[in-house]
Amino acid sequence: MLARLASASKTALAIAGLLLATPAWADRTITDQIGREVHVPDQVNRVVILQHQTLNIAVQLDAMDKVVGVLDEWKKQLGAKYVRLAPKLPELAMPGGLTRVNIEELLTLKPDVVFVTNYAPADMVKQIEDAGLAVVAISLLDVPPEEAVKMNPAVKDEPAAIDAGFAAGVRLIADILDRKDQGEAMIAVTKKSRALVAERLADIPEDKRVPVYMANPDLSTYGRGKYTGLMMERAGARNVANEIAGFKQVTMEDVLKWNPSIIFVQERYPAVVDEIRTTASWQTIDAVRNGRISLMPEYAKAWGYPMPEAMALGELWMAKELYPERFADIDMQKEADSYYKEFYRTDYRAGQ
Repeated sequence: MLARLASASKTALAIAGLLLATPAWADRTITDQIGREVHVPDQVNRVVILQHQTLNIAVQLDAMDKVVGVLDEWKKQLGAKYVRLAPKLPELAMPGGLTRVNIEELLTLKPDVVFVTNYAPADMVKQIEDAGLAVVAISLLDVPPEEAVKMNPAVKDEPAAIDAGFAAGVRLIADILDRKDQGEAMIAVTKKSRALVAERLADIPEDKRVPVYMANPDLSTYGRGKYTGLMMERAGARNVANEIAGFKQVTMEDVLKWNPSIIFVQERYPAVVDEIRTTASWQTIDAVRNGRISLMPEYAKAWGYPMPEAMALGELWMAKELYPERFADIDMQKEADSYYKEFYRTDYRAGQ
């Protein structure tokens, strides 16, 4: 009897030791998008988001009531006008950015979870973890862990990697923020729009596609392995920068050689349009000579990472720009209003 009591006592002490050794927030285990197992609370009430893509998705999931801190570059990355969709943003603490963190400021916010980008430095992630906080990395891309941590990962099958990674990333964010239904609705609307575009452009051969260049500041652009390249492909364009991999700076000689028929510029970089129109070196390019430089609408987020509105609206808008006769029945204002009312809880106001 005494032996049994002693054994039971030892077992109880061992269990107590395990409970004490386990952080209070370790209620469940998830796998983030760079393959790390992360313990997170069942109930998440406070999050810090140090990645603009995740922040944009959180806004659309109507989860800003849980956000207590954001990346310091949110205005640059999302655009100054984005604040109308998330008025709370200027009031939030900014304890770091994509590749750095102020750990003291972060700790004062007492977050349950910290979202970071997939290429956040390993020492930055470790610093946050060592402080006892759950860190979840988001890539919105389905690639092996050794590639997932890179800013420009090698991608074998772009459509599959981006579609699967986008859905998995949205579901992971929505699960943590307790917005599963909204996440599924977001994924569904992207699939519906992409099916429409694919059907109407299915018969366009590669040699008949419009040559297009995506202009960013400092002659940087998107090549293979980034969502923007797939966005252009799905919209019926031929990305003239497809020979490069990832997001990189090119030369003026490259652009002159490519000679695109249309130049698209992201909404967050309006100064690039003026630069192209007024700089002498651009004037011989077909797109410039023919006035085919287009500042994209707010929802057409031609980023390296897939965004839900870009997949639901941006690809459709670009396809209509390139092949207006095939999409004459599509009213983009109505399409945008419908999406914005569902996910941003407002209408779409172009130019606002």
